[in-house]
Amino acid sequence: MFSRRLLPAGFIGLAVTPALARTARGQGSFASFLDGVRTEARRAGVSAATLNRALNNLSPNDRVLELDRRQAEFTQTWPQYRDARLTQTRIDAGRRAFVDNRALLDSIQNRFRVSARVVVAIWGMETNFGSFTGNFNVIEALATLAWEGRRASFFRAELMAALRILDAGNVSFERMRGSYAGAMGHPQFMPTSFERLAVDFDGDGRRDIWDSKADALASIANYLARSGPGWRDGEIWGFEVLLPENFDTNLADHRQMRPMADWARMRVTRASGGALPGSASDWAIVIPGLSRGDTQAFMVGQNFMQIRRYNPSNFYATAVGLLSDRVA
Repeated sequence: MFSRRLLPAGFIGLAVTPALARTARGQGSFASFLDGVRTEARRAGVSAATLNRALNNLSPNDRVLELDRRQAEFTQTWPQYRDARLTQTRIDAGRRAFVDNRALLDSIQNRFRVSARVVVAIWGMETNFGSFTGNFNVIEALATLAWEGRRASFFRAELMAALRILDAGNVSFERMRGSYAGAMGHPQFMPTSFERLAVDFDGDGRRDIWDSKADALASIANYLARSGPGWRDGEIWGFEVLLPENFDTNLADHRQMRPMADWARMRVTRASGGALPGSASDWAIVIPGLSRGDTQAFMVGQNFMQIRRYNPSNFYATAVGLLSDRVA
């Protein structure tokens, strides 16, 4: 879950090319970096055989650095981002995935008390329902980002976790491929998320998010259930609203949760028509594209915040919510 997960909302990439980043490090510095990784990993109990297999002949990947600096959440407008992800093709594929895996999804929802529709929507957003899980060598990608230095401690911790996952035999060297940021499998878990939250739902003794749909989808549900305050069973993620002309957009912030009655007094209404529903929970207003002039607004609750824990982007969380509404 890269999302998701790697950069704070609003981050603007540095104006440094990958080639310049490598030049700035100097010749031989990547080899020195790997020496340090070997030492740290050996102290943590990773075998020499695993380290040799994973790190020998490794070199930094400029494509990883290039992609790291132009994530869609920070280069597209909200309508561009939304429309690229809520295509009819993806919606139709999501509906098929929901129907084809209904028995599995029902059992996952019963176990984790997390909406199966949201699980499917995240699956669709992350890997197009498992059709593309990434072609990057995860160790190479994480080593590149840890060495480059912008978020060195974060990516070094992920690299160490990836080496432990390999050493434990959870996945083969050849199969450990993923995104340019090191996110893996159907759910695109970062290695530390895999260690904490991946589950063996099919009962074969392995947590296999690469080739077991049961493990992969259950791991998404477990992530949403166990992160932060947890998923609120039976509560929707949110819905589109219309704001009055004089609405103070400083109030449009996912962190400003208020009782639904407060928003009703401000004359916020449902975009589908009618007054806001009654609710004992607190809710927030988000306008994903506000900084770029877009005014589409949503009322969001605790489950929206749980989706943001998967990827801390209002673009991402809103798109997941909208896709979940359409797949079932």
